[in-house]
Amino acid sequence: MKILIDNGHGQETAGKRSPDGRLLEWSYNREIAGRVNAELQQRGYFSSLLVPESEDISLAERCSRVNRVCSELGRRNVCLISIHVNAAGRGNKWYNATGWCCYTSNGQTEGDKLADCLCQAAARILHGHKMRFDYSDNDSDQEADFAILRKTACPACLTENGFMDCKESLEFLLSDEGKAAIVQLHVEGIEAYIKSCSAD
Repeated sequence: MKILIDNGHGQETAGKRSPDGRLLEWSYNREIAGRVNAELQQRGYFSSLLVPESEDISLAERCSRVNRVCSELGRRNVCLISIHVNAAGRGNKWYNATGWCCYTSNGQTEGDKLADCLCQAAARILHGHKMRFDYSDNDSDQEADFAILRKTACPACLTENGFMDCKESLEFLLSDEGKAAIVQLHVEGIEAYIKSCSAD
């Protein structure tokens, strides 16, 4: 299976930073995505970065890149994970919101199985941290009409890995421990998903 790792946003994206400027989301996402991709490759998986560039790549182009791979390999042989950091505001003041969550597109989709694997890994690896799960439709992911999920043909998820405008969350995000945990949950969640697909 081809794994596509999307690092959300680019260096020209307005806002998308912690109030103290210590975390720039575009840069942080690229660091985490790069480490996830490298670890997956080291474990022998067929993984690559969707956006190796530093600049903003439009959502339309991101979706086109995913769908070109789906056309080449078959959509069931591809999965997409888009990595982000959450915020309660616009990056100009501090809030108290914390927690980790995973999004899929609206309704029952093929991305739900991938999301379940990521959510299970997050709950295990981020033990003691708040999980922002939504069980209203009998699974743990949240749903949203994000283009990167709705306009791509393969199973797809978007993770929000804590809040950059919460001081407590920010310290964890920037710590070596926090970065390692976020990388680990993605790698183990993706690996569990691939193994479950192989067992089907």
